[in-house]
This record gives sequence, C-alpha cells and structure tokens, in this order.
Amino acid sequence: MTEARLDGNAIGGVLHTIFGAEMTVAVGVCRSCGAAGAVAELHVYVRAPGAVVRCPKCENVLMCIVESPDRTWIDLGGLRTLEIRH
Repeated sequence: MTEARLDGNAIGGVLHTIFGAEMTVAVGVCRSCGAAGAVAELHVYVRAPGAVVRCPKCENVLMCIVESPDRTWIDLGGLRTLEIRH
C-alpha cells in the first residue's frame, strides 16, 4: 500500500502557530542535497504519530512535527537553513 503524500500546505497552520509567520512561502535548504524551495513544495506524510516532511528532490527527512494537547515537538535537523520573510 502506498502512503498518501501531501504538500507543505498541510503543515502551514502548525508552523504559523510556532513561528508566527506565513511559513508556506518560507524557503528551506536541504542539508543532504542542497535543494532550495518553498515549504509549500515539500513532501509531507502524516500517517506517523506526527508529520514527516521530506525533500522533494532527494527524499531526505527535513523535519518532523509531533503535536500533543499541551505541546509540540519540532525537529528541523534535515534543513541547512530556513529563510522566513517578515
């Protein structure tokens, strides 16, 4: 069975809550392959306990987001940089 893939708009709301800015237009750079692109273009999988976000070029895991009723964990370890415009 193939898991349904979403785009980065699926995590736009939680990222806005965390960063306080429109994040789907933020530009991330993959730590693995160096590809740069808007968060809206990333591949998002939500079947896990949280969201797993992958690079659309090399499929490297860029970030993981797990939410509970009282906290959110976010791992951005696969990103070299994340450019947020104000």
